[in-house]
Amino acid sequence: MKRMFVAILGAVALAALSMTGYAANGRGTAKLTLNGKNITIDYGKPALKGRKMEDLLGKLPAGQVWRLGADKSTTFTTNGDLMFGDKAVPKGEYSLWARKAADGSWNLVFNKQHGQWGTVHDDAKDFVSVPLKEEKEGKSSEMVEITLEKENGGGEFSVTWGNMELTTTFK
Repeated sequence: MKRMFVAILGAVALAALSMTGYAANGRGTAKLTLNGKNITIDYGKPALKGRKMEDLLGKLPAGQVWRLGADKSTTFTTNGDLMFGDKAVPKGEYSLWARKAADGSWNLVFNKQHGQWGTVHDDAKDFVSVPLKEEKEGKSSEMVEITLEKENGGGEFSVTWGNMELTTTFK
């Protein structure tokens, strides 16, 4: 009986250790308070580890999405209604994605599903898509970095990886 208990305990411990490999990336958080509205983004932080961002995201076909991080989906939470250009994002919790267009440009996609594994994306739950401005940075960011900053009476969303920076503004 004691041997069976030790064997079961060992199997449980081994399973627990192997599961940690599925979420090996650290998590990051971006926060901003804008006109009394709290906005938070929780995301996984993959690293390039000698790879090139262009090789990784360059393989993504047009029309497909990048999860803007790693592991669990990137989660956007706001306790107030926001405007991204002429697109309304009501208060709530969403997953964020970047959709690659045929011309190589990117759009920020808000999806009503959140908390799922980061590669599980349901197009039917997309409800807002806004254009992202792409710039090439002089310095390279080893890990995905998402920031929220105050800008021109509103806010700016930014995701940087490698030498690519994608941005959009909101109010």
